[in-house]
Amino acid sequence: MSTPDRRTLIADTAIATLATAGLRGLTHRAIDTAAGLPAGSTSYYFRTRTALIGACCARIAELDLDDTGSSRPASREEAAAMIGAVLHHWLTTGRERQLARYELSLEAARTPELAAALHRAGQAARARAAAILAALGAARPQEASELLVAWTEGVLFDRLAGAMARTRPAPDPAELTALARRMLDAALAD
Repeated sequence: MSTPDRRTLIADTAIATLATAGLRGLTHRAIDTAAGLPAGSTSYYFRTRTALIGACCARIAELDLDDTGSSRPASREEAAAMIGAVLHHWLTTGRERQLARYELSLEAARTPELAAALHRAGQAARARAAAILAALGAARPQEASELLVAWTEGVLFDRLAGAMARTRPAPDPAELTALARRMLDAALAD
């Protein structure tokens, strides 16, 4: 695997910092230290805190879309397995990124320029979901995609930050696939 470029390294380090320290811990100096970069490196690439936060949003959106792949499942079962696998990944090895995304989502409610970046990312996720649902025969794929994305977000939030998140057992791929199957059945129902 190749070494990421500095911008990617900084964005990835900022995402990790957001997940562990929240927005209060996101400073240029903290990112330089955590990334092992010389002082001033982060501010060289991202002059303002807003620019650094924007880089986090763009990187999260890029990685989340990569996780969902570009292939269209041939059946509901294949789609449920794909969604279940993505949920499992986001609840385990991708957990940090999802926590950072939630941190940024709350900030976007107060920061218009951040809201625009998150809106674009959300539109891309919905377009991907609509393509999958259309391939599965949805009568109204755009409408169904809104439901599927909302339900997926709800599951993620509940498992990562909800009231019972700390007491739940480890995510089970089979249980998440079964849950995805139920979400798909509901989204595809007319």
